[in-house]
Amino acid sequence: METEERKRLAGIEACKWVRDGMSLGLGTGSTVSHTVVEIGRMISEGSISVVGVPTSLATRELAMSVGIPLVTLSEVGVLDLVIDGTDEFDPGFSLIKGGGGALTREKMIAQSSNAMIVVADDRKRVDVLGKFHLPVEVLQFEWEATRGLLSALCPGTVSIRGGERPFLTDNGGYILDCNFGESITDPKSLESEILSIAGVVEVGLFCDMCDVVILAGEGGVESIIKEGGRLG
Repeated sequence: METEERKRLAGIEACKWVRDGMSLGLGTGSTVSHTVVEIGRMISEGSISVVGVPTSLATRELAMSVGIPLVTLSEVGVLDLVIDGTDEFDPGFSLIKGGGGALTREKMIAQSSNAMIVVADDRKRVDVLGKFHLPVEVLQFEWEATRGLLSALCPGTVSIRGGERPFLTDNGGYILDCNFGESITDPKSLESEILSIAGVVEVGLFCDMCDVVILAGEGGVESIIKEGGRLG
């Protein structure tokens, strides 16, 4: 099965958790885009009526194009469910996110949701986080100084995404990609340590947020449910 087909199947499978009347967080990325399209199809067929809060400008445009009514967090308060992608997840359901640059908005939406479902293909499952470079959003102001402080924590390189023409997030920040290697055995502690650095906006470690991973592999799609999680 080709990778894109695996992503499509995982994205569609996640919609089985969507119920009529829900308020949904709509994630960012190539896999969850299939979820957004499927939710739009379900709405157009009249099988559900839901509202969504997008985690990025790209998701906002996609959701609008497929007919998903959009609201803000201030309008709905707590979301019933967020469906998002991931760059890595470990056996404890901790995640690395931010490959698409939307980690700050993604974490805001995840923290405001009653449950989180992650859609992924089986390349994203790891024993220890860190092979995927950890994204950290930082202020443009004196970002080189922030990089220096991050370099003191990171055993590998810390590089600005985009190089001489830096990638800009939807918030106007930069992304520093930190090469920790497969060494992040205590993601909660590392998250706290990085967030203590002035100049850091957000770090792409998502701990104690994910409840279910919809995983697509060569053998098909499986739902991995966190024991003791909110959807267990």
